[in-house]
Amino acid sequence: MTVGYSAPGRINLIGEHTDYNSGFALPIALPQRTFADFAPDSSGVLAVSSAFGTARIGVDTVPAGVTGWAAYVAGVVWALGAAGIPVPGGAMTITGDVEIGSGLSSSAALECAVLGALLAAAGVELDRVEQARIAQRAENEYVGAPTGLLDQLASLFGAPGQAMLIDFRDLTVRPVRFDPEPAGVALLLVDSRARHAHAGGEYAARRASCERAAADLGVATLREVSEASALGTVRDPIDVRRARHVLTENQRVLDCVAALESSDFTAVGQLWTASHASMRDDFEITTPHLDLIADSAVQAGALGARMTGGGFGGCVIALVPSQHEPAVRQTIVGAVRAAGYPEPVIARTHAAGGAGG
Repeated sequence: MTVGYSAPGRINLIGEHTDYNSGFALPIALPQRTFADFAPDSSGVLAVSSAFGTARIGVDTVPAGVTGWAAYVAGVVWALGAAGIPVPGGAMTITGDVEIGSGLSSSAALECAVLGALLAAAGVELDRVEQARIAQRAENEYVGAPTGLLDQLASLFGAPGQAMLIDFRDLTVRPVRFDPEPAGVALLLVDSRARHAHAGGEYAARRASCERAAADLGVATLREVSEASALGTVRDPIDVRRARHVLTENQRVLDCVAALESSDFTAVGQLWTASHASMRDDFEITTPHLDLIADSAVQAGALGARMTGGGFGGCVIALVPSQHEPAVRQTIVGAVRAAGYPEPVIARTHAAGGAGG
């Protein structure tokens, strides 16, 4: 018997680097998905094949036992075992169209697809928040990437035509209508084709900076601070800027939800542009390449644009009135070519369904 399961990539409409600070974020699941087809057996070894090669993973694997792309699969096997859930051996084939390194959370899509297939094969049911925790543990403790829960929750809870307001303090997920096309507005996803890696030191450095700021303020997380004016006791001026981004970004998420609930896409766009400026100036996770794409989109008529994802490469999203879409596309491509960057891939996208069998 073969078990099939799939999970989507995601983009974050707004709320970057807020998840590990117990803040708010507003992602959507994407149409692009990763598929895991699994035929269990009693071998005690998971034989995995994908476009990146093959790997053999013992069901008793431990962190550092497997590296590269297969570490995400091995991490799920290990995290399930650590949770007391036995994992069968067998043959697993991984396929899909979530672009690696583009900021669309290919890692979480892989983790959640593998997790769903293994749980189905083992006959175990877990609620989606617990699944997200297991997938996050795989990435944090096995792969070594200190990511928050945003990507896994987005992949698991996604629904067509809906964004998800995630409150990371109490791990609640509330659906928020996100379907701009009937209002004559397109969501453009611009893949810069500049790749990034979360396991690199910059992501970890931002997280450590936020933790230092919280410690200076005497709070467990930055969620407990509501006003940027309260940051006076943070000692390092860089930590002040990092914390200011988190505090202002949390408010932008809530303001964006309010704007979406009244279908005010102009306000949504303005919040996206402000979010990008905060990521550029305070959190310093954008690049000149991504800044050029976002700025070009707005100059050509987009209501707003921002980098999405962990930063240092990946994708930009833009909210564009349909009549301005050709000009926005042309302007972005022209500006990127003139600057000597790789030609971007630009596509309309929408909120799609979450993980499932």
